[in-house]
Amino acid sequence: MSPTSRRYFRKTRKIGNHHTGEAGPSEILDKPPQRYRLASPLADEGEARPIPFHYNLEANLKLFQALLKDCQDVVYRRLKIGGLEGREAVLIYIDGLVDNHMVDTQVVKALLLEAPLATPFLTSPGWFFRQVRDSLVTVAHIQEMKDLREATLFLMSGFALLLLDGVKEVLALEVCGWEHRGVEEPPAESLIRGSREGFSECLRTNTTLLRRRIRDPQLKLKIHFLGRRTRTAVGIMYLAGVADPALVGEVERRIKGIDIDGILESAFIEQLIEDKWSSPFSQIQNTERPDEAAAALLEGRVVILTDNTPFALIVPATFNTLLHTPEDFYHRWFITVLIRLLRFLGSILALILPSMYIAMVSFNPEMIPTSLAISIGAGREGIPFPTIIEAFIMESTLELLREAGIRLPSPLGQTLGVVGAIILGQAAVQAGIVSSAMVIVVSLTAIAGFVIPSYDAAIAIRILRFFLMIMAAIFGLYGIILGLMLILVHLVTLKSFGVPYLKPWAPWTLQDLKDSVYRAPLFKHRTRPLYVKPLEEKRIGE
Repeated sequence: MSPTSRRYFRKTRKIGNHHTGEAGPSEILDKPPQRYRLASPLADEGEARPIPFHYNLEANLKLFQALLKDCQDVVYRRLKIGGLEGREAVLIYIDGLVDNHMVDTQVVKALLLEAPLATPFLTSPGWFFRQVRDSLVTVAHIQEMKDLREATLFLMSGFALLLLDGVKEVLALEVCGWEHRGVEEPPAESLIRGSREGFSECLRTNTTLLRRRIRDPQLKLKIHFLGRRTRTAVGIMYLAGVADPALVGEVERRIKGIDIDGILESAFIEQLIEDKWSSPFSQIQNTERPDEAAAALLEGRVVILTDNTPFALIVPATFNTLLHTPEDFYHRWFITVLIRLLRFLGSILALILPSMYIAMVSFNPEMIPTSLAISIGAGREGIPFPTIIEAFIMESTLELLREAGIRLPSPLGQTLGVVGAIILGQAAVQAGIVSSAMVIVVSLTAIAGFVIPSYDAAIAIRILRFFLMIMAAIFGLYGIILGLMLILVHLVTLKSFGVPYLKPWAPWTLQDLKDSVYRAPLFKHRTRPLYVKPLEEKRIGE
C-alpha cells in the first residue's frame, strides 16, 4: 500500500463509521461538487463514483439533509415501527410530487398499524428489512437503492424513500401523484376523422397511449435520463423484429452522447441529434398524435418520447413523410390522392408564386397574356416601389400578422389574422403603396402555405420563398431556376439518420412510390417502406 493510500485509509477510518470503515457524511459531501451530479440509474459504470449508504439511520439522514439543504418542500417523517420498543425509520418525500393519500394509507398507516403485529422480526435488521419490504408496505412498485445519487433521482421523480435503522439499503416507493394535463385533442394538428387523443406532458401517459394501440410485447421502451441538472426522462420506443437494429443503435448512440445541463423540451434533443444543423429543413418529424407515432412504429421507425412535453419525435424523416398525415389512410384511396395532389401543389405555389410574379413583371412581361399584362400595368401605375420591394413589404407584413396571431389568445389571434390582413391589404392598395395584383399573389401564397401539415416543412418553405424572391429580382426566371436547382441539390445531399431525404424519389424506389404523392389502395400496401430497412417487410397477407 502506497503512503497516499495509507493516509486516505486512516482518514476514512477516523471520520467514517468506526464499525465498517465507511466514509462519513461530512467527508462525502465536502468533496468537489462536480463528482456529485445526479447520475441515471442506467448510467454506465465509471461515470460517477457511487456514494453508498450506512447502517446507521442518522448518518443516512444527514446525507439527504445536506444534499437537500434549503429545499423546504422536502418532508422528513420519522416513524417508530413496532411500537415503543420498535425500530426507527424515516420517510422522505417531496410535497407536490407524491399522492398524499397513498403515502398516508399504503405507507405510514401500514407501517404504524401492522408492524406491532409482527414484533418478532424486529430483533434482526435483515428480517426487519425483508418484512417491511415484502409484508408491510402495500405499494405496488418498490425498488432497493444502494447509491445516494440513484435514490435522489427517484426522490426527485416522485418516489418516497424509506430509510430503516440498521439497514444499508433504502427503499424507493412509487407513490407519484403530481398534477398534469389529461389526454386532450392536439390543438396544433386538427383532423376530420381519426382519434381525438393527443400526447400530454406525462411520459408514462404517452407510453400508455402507444401501448393501447400496439398490444405487442415486441414494442420495446428504453429510458434514458438526460441533462445534468434536469435529469429529464427520455424514452426510445421501437418494434423489435421490425425496426432495423442499426437504426435503433444509432438513435441510442446519439442520445447517449448528449451532454447538456437541461432538457426542457423535445426540441432540445431534436437539434442535438439531427444530421445537419445548418439546413432549413427538419430532419426529424414531430407530432402530438399517438396514431401517427403508432403508424411510424409499425413502419419500422423509432419514436422518441420526452417527459414534460406532448411532442414526440419520429426518426428517420423524409420530405415525403412531412407532407403526409395519418388521416390519409382513414379516407378512401382516391380521396387521399386528390388531397395529396392539392397538398403538393400548394407547397410548390407557396415556394415560387411571389418569385414568379416578380420575374414575369420585371423581366419577362411578354410571357403574360396581353390583357392581363395591361391590367397589371394599370394597377401598378403610381406605385413608388419596384416589384421586389413591394413583395417584401407584403410578405413581411403577412409574417408579422401570422406571428402576432400565434402569440395572442386563440379567438383574438384568429380575428387579428383575418381582419388585419383584409384591412391592411385594402389600405395599402388605396394608399398606392402596393398593387392589387400583389395583394392577390401574397394572399394565394399564404393560403397555399396553410395546406402543408407539418409546421417545420411550412416554415422552411417560407424562408426559402424570400431566397427565391431575391434570386428572381436579380436574374429573373433564370434566377428562379438556379435557386430551385440549389435547393434541390441541398435536398439530395441531405440525410436523416442515414436515409436520403428525398426518398422514394431520389434515389428512386419504385416499391415505395405507393405511398408518396400517389397513395395506392390499402390492400396494395403489402410491404413496409424499404428506406427504413425493416427486418420484417411484409405487412398484409394475400
